[in-house]
Amino acid sequence: MSAYHPLTEQEAIQIAHSLDGFFPEGAVLSSREIGDGNLNLVFHITDSASGKSLIMKQALPYAKVVGESWPLTLDRARIESEKLILESELAPGLVPAVYKFDPDLYLTVMEDLSDHIIMRQGLIGGTRYPKFADDISTFMARTLFFTSDLGMNQQNKKLRVKAFINPELCKITEDLIFDDPYTNSPNNSFDPAIRDAAEKLWKDNELHLEVAILRDKFLTNTQALLHGDLHTGSVFVTPESTKVIDPEFAYYGPIGFDIGAVIANLLLNFAGQEHWTPDADKRSDFRRYLTDTVRDVWNLFDQKFRALWNEHGIDRIATSTPGYQDYYMNRLLQDAIGFAGCKIVRRIVGLSHVVDIDRIPDAAARERAQRLALAIGTSLIRNNRKAHSIEEVIDTALSAASK
Repeated sequence: MSAYHPLTEQEAIQIAHSLDGFFPEGAVLSSREIGDGNLNLVFHITDSASGKSLIMKQALPYAKVVGESWPLTLDRARIESEKLILESELAPGLVPAVYKFDPDLYLTVMEDLSDHIIMRQGLIGGTRYPKFADDISTFMARTLFFTSDLGMNQQNKKLRVKAFINPELCKITEDLIFDDPYTNSPNNSFDPAIRDAAEKLWKDNELHLEVAILRDKFLTNTQALLHGDLHTGSVFVTPESTKVIDPEFAYYGPIGFDIGAVIANLLLNFAGQEHWTPDADKRSDFRRYLTDTVRDVWNLFDQKFRALWNEHGIDRIATSTPGYQDYYMNRLLQDAIGFAGCKIVRRIVGLSHVVDIDRIPDAAARERAQRLALAIGTSLIRNNRKAHSIEEVIDTALSAASK
């Protein structure tokens, strides 16, 4: 079974049986294809007798959301597997364990997280996750610091940049986040009710300048090895646990892009609360929880990244020059704010939305959520280079929601 082909469920079971010592000998295994993303097959393999289970994720050579007319490299499976292994070393306990990678089938076998829930779904259901901000800030601080010029040998970093070149998936980001939403692209997808808002984006030259600056950073700034797609659909959670998954978009880029992705998706849920929490007082309270989480994510990240820098920084100039750390961290905040805005806008008018908003059944409530998200996103983009505090993000969201 070495030649690449998309696996059947029976073939996935055969591979599971071949894993030494994982399932009991003679176990009767069952398989279910559970992939709801755009790029992969995902098999859930279980043994009901022993209660053991695992996940198999196989890269497809095209994007499921479009079909075979949108081919994709299979090497992203290697990138994802290597990134997960590296993340488990740098941020132990915050990613699923990898049991095996098959380079011929572009298949990763990993820990089953069925006792967790996708965070996006949990937030839609009104669940609060008290450990999330602490966990995700640790994950980002450690994976980003120790893959940057601040925390690793700079020549070794250049070699790692080469190992994580990911042009095809970067091209998806470059187009869907930094280009398509700002022009009348055939890739765009939005409700007719907000066409006026979409067309306004296409004509807004002031906004285009800010997006162009952010796009240039995404294209050229190899600060650290990013997850690359760090949204609430790429995080499994319980109230006591956080596990980051799906780093197939990993590449060397600007640190603020990962931070901004987390912030953006919390704020997309903030907008979606127009429907998910009908009671006005309860909606206001849950939105405060979301903005408190935004604040905590940045502030904890800032504290932890600075602590790692102070203890483990290897760059003499960056570590010893007075004022440089403050300059660097403020620049990361500004980048995170701008990238968050771009992520929000893309999810409203571009290809591939979020269920926080798209699954709102009432058209009027959905439109309110979409317009609120666009108001927040465009304001973050416009003001990112002027920002000096995460409080400005929170003020933007709360002000937009009050109108």
